[in-house]
Amino acid sequence: MTATRVVAFGGGHGLSASLRALRRCAPELDLDITAVVTVGDDGGSSGRLRAERGGLPPGDLRQALVALAGDHPATRRSAGLFQHRFAEVPPPAHGPTPAGDGSAGRLAVSGNGRAPSGPKPAGGTAGGVGGGRAGAGATGRAGDGDGGLAGHAVGNLVLCGLMELLGDPVAALEHAGAMLGAVGRVLPMSCEPVGIEARVRGADPRRPDEVRTVAGQHQVAVTTGRVESLRLTPAAPEACPQAVAAIGAADWLIFGPGSWYTSVLPHLLVPQLAAAIVASPARRLVTLNLAAEKETSGLSQADHLAALRAYLPELRVDRVVADSKAAGDPEPVERAAESLGARLVLAPVAVTDGTPRHDPAALGAALVPVLGADR
Repeated sequence: MTATRVVAFGGGHGLSASLRALRRCAPELDLDITAVVTVGDDGGSSGRLRAERGGLPPGDLRQALVALAGDHPATRRSAGLFQHRFAEVPPPAHGPTPAGDGSAGRLAVSGNGRAPSGPKPAGGTAGGVGGGRAGAGATGRAGDGDGGLAGHAVGNLVLCGLMELLGDPVAALEHAGAMLGAVGRVLPMSCEPVGIEARVRGADPRRPDEVRTVAGQHQVAVTTGRVESLRLTPAAPEACPQAVAAIGAADWLIFGPGSWYTSVLPHLLVPQLAAAIVASPARRLVTLNLAAEKETSGLSQADHLAALRAYLPELRVDRVVADSKAAGDPEPVERAAESLGARLVLAPVAVTDGTPRHDPAALGAALVPVLGADR
């Protein structure tokens, strides 16, 4: 039996939730999973490495690899290591450190895989809603005062080192995937980093009707205004050739969940990816978010679907999956799905604690009959 080839697009926690759900489907459906990951992150550890070393921001790529990590105890431990973040050592309680003992530069490592305690940027706890990234933003990076390790995830450093060593981000991701026993493949949408810019109305609350340009993935993600248009810099980045090939060979293309403007829509702005998506014989599925984020404040679920069509008018979709409760009145969502050629599938796919996060097991259960259906 030939495996069903699935390509999932996104970044951050949203793509991670999708990949974990697909893994739940894989044994039953024999899925061949490829993740195509956005490369616009400029905040936190990824932003620091991007600014200091160049190359692709590794954070979203790391999240996707960890979501696909194998189940062997050794690979699970390696996945935990990839997520581990270094934390700053607090100053000693007994007073200043004597000069010359080297302790001023020592770092502790957090035991929970999170950045040091303190305020988190908006979106950092979005979970299955979207692509919220951990760590401080580009202008408020945790632990970057002395360029040390504080705030960095180990996996980000590993990926950065592999990309420098091998000189090829795809080869680096394949090697990292082997280290983690990944049950799928992770590819960047482009082999060069991109910038994300948006025209935002009301970015300054004191001037609610003013439209201004907001530059940078992190700044777009936390804007309090309404995003009116989105663009990449450069405007037409080269697509990763392996990603284009995977799209052409796929049986299913999956978009979302995730931060719509900074994780999902950027793929449609890469001309070669957009052309491959339109030309692919694959069926297409959209998984809708559970709640709006800052960057999509005021947008309904139907508006999320309309945004896909606005940025890729030729896009046709076969299925739209939405949470039964989050959809509210399903009629507007159903009409928006039909405008893309899709049928709406309602299912309970959220965690049961009330937070806006997708439950990988529940989402996987909803995807099985969809992905396994005959044409």
